Amino acid sequence: MDLLEISRRDLLIQSGRAFAGLALFNSTLLAQVFPSREGEEVIPFLDQPPEPPKPERNLLKWEEFDSWITPNNKFFHIAHYNKPVIDEKNWKLEIAGLVKRPMTFTLNDLKARQRKEVIFTLECSGNHGFPWFVGGIGNARWGGTPLAPVLKEAGLLDKGIEVVFIGSDEGEEEVRGLKMKQNFARSMSREDAMNPKNLLCYEMNGEPLPQLNGFPLRLIAPGWYGIANVKWLQRIEVRDTRYMGRFMAKDYVTIREEQHHGETVWVQTSVGRELIKSVPAKVTRKDGKYRIFGAAWGASIQRVELQIDGGPWIPAKIDRGQEAEFAWKIWTLDWDHVSPGEHTIVSRAIDTRGNIQPAMDDPRIAKKHTYWESNGQVTRRIRLS
Repeated sequence: MDLLEISRRDLLIQSGRAFAGLALFNSTLLAQVFPSREGEEVIPFLDQPPEPPKPERNLLKWEEFDSWITPNNKFFHIAHYNKPVIDEKNWKLEIAGLVKRPMTFTLNDLKARQRKEVIFTLECSGNHGFPWFVGGIGNARWGGTPLAPVLKEAGLLDKGIEVVFIGSDEGEEEVRGLKMKQNFARSMSREDAMNPKNLLCYEMNGEPLPQLNGFPLRLIAPGWYGIANVKWLQRIEVRDTRYMGRFMAKDYVTIREEQHHGETVWVQTSVGRELIKSVPAKVTRKDGKYRIFGAAWGASIQRVELQIDGGPWIPAKIDRGQEAEFAWKIWTLDWDHVSPGEHTIVSRAIDTRGNIQPAMDDPRIAKKHTYWESNGQVTRRIRLS
């Protein structure tokens, strides 16, 4: 499933049915992904993550994972500065910098434009980077207006190579003894910003964006880690040089060791697009039979395989009833011939190009010295009686 275009007339016709439609979506389609088995119980993993230092981030609890679409009230949220509460009546989006026609938009102006939706699994790039941080992920239906036509109307000048997205959230930074107020900001190349799938997003699962998820407007860049999807958006600025703010050049930078002609070279890259990944979410039991559930995302997933107790890789069944280009895939494996005792379960995803989610001892993971982009294979431990 790609971006879903909806005309303004159709939107008005359907607006009265929005909540009923979402309820129908949850009660019927999602049941195909998580089939109900009366009397089924969840067997808790032994390796439970420690309590997060900031439980208010609303991290996903994998053993409670039961919905393809993450409800708004269960969606994780992270802020790097403050969490602004914005009055939409006084809010405007500014398009400025190296453009022929600087522009400003109210929220109503943006809502009057062409509307599209995308189902996109948003993951924090630090997810699984700490023992307690394993639920920084959620899947939602994001609604808004495409970014590219707005930039085209503003008229990007030829020398404008970088598009900076600036949020309303702000804090104080210190560089070489100089203290300054900074707004959260991230940037993309001109080419990446003009991707027709990027949205100026004002809706989440058919409702206005929640305040903690960026109300009244945020960027949704399908396929990119959460850090690139700037919340509380207030200004888009086109520049002729690369943007080097804190969250591009200092934080959210992955540092790896690489070997060049027998010598170690340290390579630093700014976090960008999501990487292929899968996670065993939970194990259930019914009438003595076990089933393993999980999810895979970050690429066009061809298959998912599981390894139990270090044995051969076994193909899982991917639910193809829910297909969306940028959404996670739900997979299951009926676990037969189970013996009592402690077991390990590890999953790996393989994309349509043959790329395999790396093991934890793969150099891409083992020689990474920062916790960003932690997409190594996840192993869970469980004890069965």
